[in-house]
Amino acid sequence: MNGRGWERVRMARLGGEAAVVGTRRREVADFRQVSSQTVRLGRVQPQHPSHRTIYCNDSDANSIARFKSNSISTTKYSVLTFLPKGLFEQFRRVANLYFLMISILSTTPISPVSPVTNVVPLSLVLLVSLIKEAFEDWKRLQNDNSINNTAVDVLQGQNWESVPWRKLQVGDIVRVKQDGFFPADLVFLASTNPDGVCYIETANLDGETNLKIRKALEKTWDYLAPEIADKFKGEIQCEQPNNSLYTFTGNLIIESQTLPLSPNQILLRGCSLRNTEYIVGAVIFTGHETKVMMNSMSVPSKRSTLERKLDKLILTLFGGLFMMCLIGAIGSGVFINRKYYFLGLFDDVEGQFNPNNRFVVTILTMFTLITLYSTIIPISLYVSIEMIKFIQCAQFIDKDLHMYHAESNTPALARTSNLNEELGQVEYIFSDKTGTLTRNLMEFFKCSIGVEAYGTGITEIEKGQAQRSGKKLSEDAKSDTAVREKGFNFDDARIMHGAWRNEHDPEICKEFFRCLALCHTVLPEGDESPEKITYQAASPDEAALVTAAKNFGFFFYRRTPTTVMVRESHVETMGMKQDVSYEILNVLEFNSTRKRQSIVCRYPNGRLVLYCKGADTVIFERLSDASNDIRKVTREHLEQFGSAGLRTLCLAYRELTNDLYEKWNEKFIQAKSSLRDRDKKLDEVAEIIEKDLILIGCTAIEDKLQDGVPACIETLARAGIKIWVLTGDKMETAINIAYACNLINNDMKQFIISSETDAIQEAEEKGDPVEIARVIKDTVKNHLKQCHEEAHRYVHVSGQKLALVIDGKCLMHALDPNLRVNLLNLSLNCSSVICCRVSPLQKAQVTSLVKKGAHRITLSIGDGANDVSMIQAAHVGVGISGLEGMQAVMASDFAIAQFRFLTDLLLVHGRWSYIRLCKVITYFFYKNLTFTLTQFWFTFQTGFSGQRFYDDWFQSLYNVIFTALPVIIVGLFDKDVSASLSKKYPELYREGIRNMFFKWRVVAVWAFFAVYQSLIFYYFTTTASQNGHNSSGMIFGLWDVSTMAFTCAVVTVNLRLLMVCNSLTRWHLLSVSGSILAWFIFIFIYSGIMTPNDRQENVYFTIYVLLSTFYFYLTLLLIPVVALLSDFFYLGIQRWFFPYNYQIVQEIHRGEYEGVGSREFLEIGNNLTPDEARSYAILQLPREKSRHTGFAFDSPGYESFFASQQGVFAPIMAWDVARRASVRSKRTSQR
Repeated sequence: MNGRGWERVRMARLGGEAAVVGTRRREVADFRQVSSQTVRLGRVQPQHPSHRTIYCNDSDANSIARFKSNSISTTKYSVLTFLPKGLFEQFRRVANLYFLMISILSTTPISPVSPVTNVVPLSLVLLVSLIKEAFEDWKRLQNDNSINNTAVDVLQGQNWESVPWRKLQVGDIVRVKQDGFFPADLVFLASTNPDGVCYIETANLDGETNLKIRKALEKTWDYLAPEIADKFKGEIQCEQPNNSLYTFTGNLIIESQTLPLSPNQILLRGCSLRNTEYIVGAVIFTGHETKVMMNSMSVPSKRSTLERKLDKLILTLFGGLFMMCLIGAIGSGVFINRKYYFLGLFDDVEGQFNPNNRFVVTILTMFTLITLYSTIIPISLYVSIEMIKFIQCAQFIDKDLHMYHAESNTPALARTSNLNEELGQVEYIFSDKTGTLTRNLMEFFKCSIGVEAYGTGITEIEKGQAQRSGKKLSEDAKSDTAVREKGFNFDDARIMHGAWRNEHDPEICKEFFRCLALCHTVLPEGDESPEKITYQAASPDEAALVTAAKNFGFFFYRRTPTTVMVRESHVETMGMKQDVSYEILNVLEFNSTRKRQSIVCRYPNGRLVLYCKGADTVIFERLSDASNDIRKVTREHLEQFGSAGLRTLCLAYRELTNDLYEKWNEKFIQAKSSLRDRDKKLDEVAEIIEKDLILIGCTAIEDKLQDGVPACIETLARAGIKIWVLTGDKMETAINIAYACNLINNDMKQFIISSETDAIQEAEEKGDPVEIARVIKDTVKNHLKQCHEEAHRYVHVSGQKLALVIDGKCLMHALDPNLRVNLLNLSLNCSSVICCRVSPLQKAQVTSLVKKGAHRITLSIGDGANDVSMIQAAHVGVGISGLEGMQAVMASDFAIAQFRFLTDLLLVHGRWSYIRLCKVITYFFYKNLTFTLTQFWFTFQTGFSGQRFYDDWFQSLYNVIFTALPVIIVGLFDKDVSASLSKKYPELYREGIRNMFFKWRVVAVWAFFAVYQSLIFYYFTTTASQNGHNSSGMIFGLWDVSTMAFTCAVVTVNLRLLMVCNSLTRWHLLSVSGSILAWFIFIFIYSGIMTPNDRQENVYFTIYVLLSTFYFYLTLLLIPVVALLSDFFYLGIQRWFFPYNYQIVQEIHRGEYEGVGSREFLEIGNNLTPDEARSYAILQLPREKSRHTGFAFDSPGYESFFASQQGVFAPIMAWDVARRASVRSKRTSQR
C-alpha cells in the first residue's frame, strides 16, 4: 500500500459530516480490497496470511487488526485452572490414579477399612505436590508482573510519556535509553549516534556478550526529537510473527517510497542498548508474538530410564495385588457355608456373605481385598523421590565446588531434577568439538600467502603427534619479531614489522592483509590506538583475524555504516603510516549454508574489489583458472595446517568494473526488498558475483584444548563410557584433536569412511547430482560391510580397540534407513567415533540412532546453538557455558563450565544418585510388601472375609510417618565411596551402566526377604501369643497381637535400612531412632484416649497392657533378630563370595577420612562467596569412617577387580576363598 492508502485510512477515522462518512465507507472498502482484508460478522481478518500491515504512530488504524497486547504470562495455571489442571497433572500418574480408585472404594460398605486410611495419605501427597506447583507458579507470576510493569517512554502527542510495558501497542513510537531493555520487537528509526547506528547486547537472547551494530534507514534518521517523531506517518509491511531470531523480511513505506527492512533495522525484545544515549523505534511485534517469546519453548520432557523401569515394577505389584486378591476372593467363595452356624449366615445376610450366591461373594470380596491390600503400592514413593532429587540438585550438584569455574565465575547448574540417576548410567557421550573439547579462544597461528607458508610455531597437537611417533620436537626460541596478545600468537620474521615488503610478491601480501582488515563485521571499541583498542566480534575467529591484520600493519580502528578506516603501516615506505578510508558498498553475510562472507568495497582511488573469505570447499569451487597454480600449493598448506589441528579459512578477491557492479547491485537491491524468500534470492544474487575469484591464501587459527580434557576422556573411557565427537571441522583437524585428547591412539584400528575417494571425486566433477548420490551410497555401503567384517575379526580375535571416522557426506547416506543398521552395528563395536563435517540435524540423527536403535543411555554435550538439537535428542543434555552464547545451556538438562567437570557430574553425582535411588525404590518395595503380606497371611485365618489385621491409623501412618524419613536420609546422604575414590576408580561406574542395582534379580531378593519377614511377624507373633496372657490372666486378643506385630514390623524395617547403608551419619541414626520413637509416642497417645469411634476403641489401652507383660519385651527383642538374621547371613555371604566393586574399594580404603585431599581439587582460590566458603569449610571437617570392618578384604573379588583395572578379565573363583583362608592360617601359624 502506498502513502495515499494510509491517507485513506486516516480519512476513514475522521467522523463528523455525512460526506466524510460516505467517503470513509468508500475508502475503507478500497482499503479492504487493497490489503485483502475481509469482514465477517463484524470480525476483521487483519492481514494476508503471509504478512502483516502496521501503521506507525496511529493506534486507531491498528486497532482494527486486534494485535496482541504486550503483556506476557509464563505461568502454567490461573486462579480458575489451578485446581482442575493441577489435579489432572497429578492423576496422570498411575499410582495416584490407583489410590484415587482405592479411596473411592474405601467409602463403600464393602471396604474393611475406614476411608481415612487411604484418603489421608493421598490427600497429603496431593497437597504437597500442589503446594510445590503453586509455589513455582507464584514465582513465575511475580517475575511476569515485574517485567510487565517496567516503564518505557512512549510518544503521546509531542511528549514522551512513561507507561508500563504491558500497555504498549503495535505501531507505538518508543524511546529506549542507554542500558535499557527493548520492551518489544522494534523497527529502529533514529539514534543519538551519528549516521543512525546503535550498539546492542543480545546476552538475554543468545548469551553472546559481544556488541552488535544496528543501523537505521537514512530516511528515518531525523525522527529523534518528540516534536519531529510525532510527524512520522509510515506503513510497515512485514512477515508474520515467527521464532527466527536472525532473519526478518519487511518494507517501510514512507512518503510514497518503499524501503527494504532487514535484521539490521530490527531491535528484539530482551536485548539491551549499549554505548548509545537513546534510540527511537516503532513497535512491530508485542507480547507473546515477539521473537524471544516465540523461542521460549520449554525443554522436551524427559523421563529417566530408572523411572520407566519403576513403572514396570509398579505394574508387577499390580499383578501381585491382583493375584493376592484373586486367591482371597476364590477362597472366600469356597469357604462361605452355613455349616459355620456361629457366623450367623442366615437368609437375611448381606450379599457379600450370602452362601446362596458364591459368585457375588467372590466379586465383592475381590473389591474388599483390593482396599485391604492397597498398601502394597507405596503412595509416598513418588513424593519421596521428587524430594530427594530436588535436594540432590539444589544442594549437591549446584553447590559442588569441584564443578565451579573461577575464571568465568560459573557454577554447575541442574536445570531439571528428573534425570539425576540417569547421569549414573550413561554409556555413550556425544560431544561437540569447538568450545566443548577446545577453549574457543582463537589465536592466529599460521598462514599461507601466495605459495609461501608462514608461521614457525608448534601446536599442542604437533607435539602430541611427535610424542606418539617417538620423535623429539624442540620448539625454536621466539625471535625478536614474535608478538603474543589475545587472538594473536604468531612468529615469522619474514612478514612481521613490514618485512613482507621484501618478499618476492608483496602485492599479494598487501591484498591478504587488506582482506583481513576489511572483510568482517567487527566493531572497534575504546581508544583508537593499537594498544588500547578492543574488538567486539560475532565470533572469536573474526576477532583473531582483525587482530592479525593490526599486527601486520593494517590497523582497523573505526567503522561507520558505510566506511571502514584502516591505518596502514609500511605500505609504501618503511615506518610510514597513512589512514585510509574504504567505502563498504555491500556486505554478503556469512551463514551455515553459504559458509563464506564477502564485502564489496571502493578504494579512495575508485578501485572496486570484492573480498571473500570462507571454507576451502566453497572458495575453491569459485576460483578462476588463473588460480590453478596457487590452488595446488594452498591445498597442501591446508592439509599441513589441518594435521596440526588448526582451523583454516581461505581468502580470495575479485576486481570489479563499475558497469558490472551497477548491474549486479540493482539485482541485489531488488532481492533485498523482496518480501518472499528474501534469503534465497540474496543467496542467488551472491552467486552471480562470487565467482572467478583469485585465491590469495589461507589463515590457520589455533583453538587449544580445554584444561583437563585428555585426562577426563581417559577417565571416562576407563569407566566404560564411549565418546563420539560430532563436529563441523575437516577430517584432518578432527582426527588430530581426537589424538590430542586421548580419544584415538596408535594402538587402535581405525576405520575411515570418507567422500574424498577417486570414484566420488570423479562423479562430482561430472556434476550429475543423481550420479553423485548413487556413487556415494554404493561406496558407503561397501565400506560399512567391509569395516564391519574387519571389526568382527578384530574384536573377537585380537581384542584390539576400534575407532571409526566418517564425514558428513558419507554419514548422510549411512543414515539412510537401508544402511543405518549397518552403521549402528559397526559403531557399537568401536570405542571412539568421529563424525566430521556434520550438520546440526545430522548430530541429532546420530544421537537418536544410538538412543533408539541400540537402547543405550546417551548424553550429548555442546556449547553452541548448533548443538541444541543434539542436546535435546539425547537422554541427558549438558550445555557448556562458553563463548558461543547460552542457547545450548537453555536447552540442556545440566550446565557446566568445562568439559572436564563431566568427571564429577557422572562419576560422582550421577553414580551416587543412581545407587541411592535404586536403594530407595527397592526398600520402598520391600517395606510395603512386608507390611501387606502380614495382612495377607491373616486372611487365611479369617475365612477370607476381609477382616483387617491392623488398625486403620496404623495402616495410614506406616508410610507417612513411621518409615518415611529414614529412607529419604539414605537417598540424600548415603555414600558407598567418597568422591575422590569414585574418580580414582572409574571402573565403579560400570555397575551403573550394567544396571547392577535395579535388576529383577535384586528385586527378587528383596521380595524373598519381605515374604520371609512377613511370615516371621505374623506366625511368630500369633503362634507364641496363643499361650500368652496379660497381667490379668486374659489371653491376648486380635488388637494386642496386631499391635505387637506392627511394633516388630516398624522396628525391623527401620533397622533393615541401616544394614544396607554404606555410611552411617548422625542423620541416619537420628532418623531411624526418631521414626521408631514416633511410633511409640503415637501408640501411647492413641491407646490412651477413648473416643466414640468404634474403630479407635479396638486398641484402647492396648499398649499399656502389652507393656505390663514380659512376653512383649521378649517378642520385641527376638522377632527383629530372627527376621534380620537371614539378611545378615545373605549380606555376609554376598560380600565375601560375590562382592560388588565398590565393596572392594571400601575395604582397601577402610578407615580413611573422606575429606582428605579435597583441597587439591579446588581451583577457586579465595574467590568464594559466603555460601561457598561455608561449603568449603564443611568439606574440611572430619568425615564418618566406613562402618565396614574388613572381613572381606581378602575376598576373591579383590584380585579380579584390580585385574579389570588393567583391562584383564579375571573371573571370581569360589574355591579361592579356601585357598586364601589356608594361606592366611599358615602365615598366622608361622608368626
